Amino acid sequence: MGGRLVITGSNGLLGQKLVNLFSQLESFEVTAISRGVNRNETAKNYTYTSIDITDHIKLNTLLDDIKPNYIINCAAMTNVDQCEKEQVECDKINVEALKVITKATKKHDAHLIHISTDFIFDGENGPYSEEDKPNPINYYGLSKLKGEVILKEAQINYTILRTILVYGLVDNMSKNNIVSWIKNGVEKKQTLTIVNDQFRMPTLVDDLAEACFLAIQNTAYGIFNVSSSELLSIYEAALQVAEAFNLDTSYIKSIPTSQLKQPAKRPSKTGFDLSKSEKILKLPIVTFKNRLQVFKNQLLKLE
Repeated sequence: MGGRLVITGSNGLLGQKLVNLFSQLESFEVTAISRGVNRNETAKNYTYTSIDITDHIKLNTLLDDIKPNYIINCAAMTNVDQCEKEQVECDKINVEALKVITKATKKHDAHLIHISTDFIFDGENGPYSEEDKPNPINYYGLSKLKGEVILKEAQINYTILRTILVYGLVDNMSKNNIVSWIKNGVEKKQTLTIVNDQFRMPTLVDDLAEACFLAIQNTAYGIFNVSSSELLSIYEAALQVAEAFNLDTSYIKSIPTSQLKQPAKRPSKTGFDLSKSEKILKLPIVTFKNRLQVFKNQLLKLE
């Protein structure tokens, strides 16, 4: 196992974790690509290239120069309401750029690992297995489903990792994630209103990075679910965050989704059946509560 690895979206939460993970392995020659300046101050022994993946000519030229053995595509527009309002821009990143990456995967006989989402489902019959029929109810979910279809039809070696509400800790984060947002808000004694009628299985980014590694190590092609193991309302998850950090839960108030008036619809109950990932990827199955302690320990090391 080893070779030339390209990580797209390397400034993001998962992208940074992957660069940190693979750059430590001597058998991998890592190229990280993202927009703007490199935010990763932790990793060593890799190459960073600033590139906008919607510039197809530059992206294609770079991939031709590298001739990758593996590509992990973390680049995506993931703000659900922004995707709803800016559908053309969403497709440029989530669909059109992926077509270029897929063609390069085929040309260089590489293995493409692509990140997808629980939002390809309508939330009527969760938790979902890898074989359940997608039916997105917002444009973000539709764009990610279009991406999955591109891979399936391309006759390439691909792994799709579907995941849910990813959180974690990396250098210079540009976006908040749900756990950090709840923790920071309650610490500042802000009243947070959290929906009690949407059910999810949040995912520690370290576990998603590990799933990418295991997909390469086990030459595991196809679709796999990656998340924590317990279906919780987002309100219940928020209470667990507060409890993990010994914070006052009275600042967390539950509301129905209908009060939020968001541009994009959200599926009510997603969640995953993780048995395939446990069996084939050998991915450990862990609770949200367990992973919050891991996250807490990572934060303590910074203090």
